[in-house]
Amino acid sequence: MVEMSVNLVHLEELMLIALLGSLVLSGPGHPQGRTNCCGGDMTPFLTDPSFLAAHLTPKEYTYKGKDGSSITIKDANGKDAGAFYVAPAPGNKTAIIMVHEFWGLNEFIKQEAQKVHDATGYAVLAVDLYEGKVGKTAQEARQYMSSVDKTRATAIVSGAVKDLKRGDLGVRFGKIGTVGFCFGGGWSHETAIQGGKNVQACVVYYGMPDLQPSELAKLKAPVLMIHATKDQWINDKVVSDFQSAMKSSGKSLEVLHYDANHAFANPSNPIYDKKSADDAFEHVIAFYKKNLG
Repeated sequence: MVEMSVNLVHLEELMLIALLGSLVLSGPGHPQGRTNCCGGDMTPFLTDPSFLAAHLTPKEYTYKGKDGSSITIKDANGKDAGAFYVAPAPGNKTAIIMVHEFWGLNEFIKQEAQKVHDATGYAVLAVDLYEGKVGKTAQEARQYMSSVDKTRATAIVSGAVKDLKRGDLGVRFGKIGTVGFCFGGGWSHETAIQGGKNVQACVVYYGMPDLQPSELAKLKAPVLMIHATKDQWINDKVVSDFQSAMKSSGKSLEVLHYDANHAFANPSNPIYDKKSADDAFEHVIAFYKKNLG
């Protein structure tokens, strides 16, 4: 079932884009020639109609927490950026930077921020790389994802680390972790790279990592990758390449494999896999507690 409300003209346009995109794509999940300027670069997949078709229209989902609120932070250049923030439990000085998936900083991401906080007592800062936009359809989300300015996004995630360390949100956080989903999974990795010694744990849910040795050299945090074995894009080759790159760079990487599809951990996804999502979440929390306390 395709979520795009496709008409023939629109389908022909997508097919043409896909044909042009084949010049830079070697097959599902492993684009060739990508500059890989940052871990969050999944834009080559946007030329693949099957990638859009796999992102089914989200179910209605409402943030049920009471601790989070929308705030403004400063990026690395001192410019304002939007975010959603759940403050830490009293006395807790650990924070998680969360990066949204393909759809944007929606209600699911807000609820996930609350969920991580409830399980750990950590603060959770969910940054907004779509600048206030949230996709309701795959075509909208495609537009927002393709419009992300990599320089600005890097400044936002770098600024988030600095804001937390400086105490701009009311607490000087001693330890910081990251997490992201899909598009945000790669940006979680990028946040850890940019944060260097200030980030002590990184979680990547089915996102495109950065494989450049020069970038991995900056990474100080161990990484936990959640891999969906049925994922056509963040597939076995992507994972294998990531493992090789991390090993060559002397970095710590653990990969958990789930017999599930891309975006399986999103409860607003019509093909949400609760059993796998719950198991992955338990491992993520254990990983945080091991590395962040």
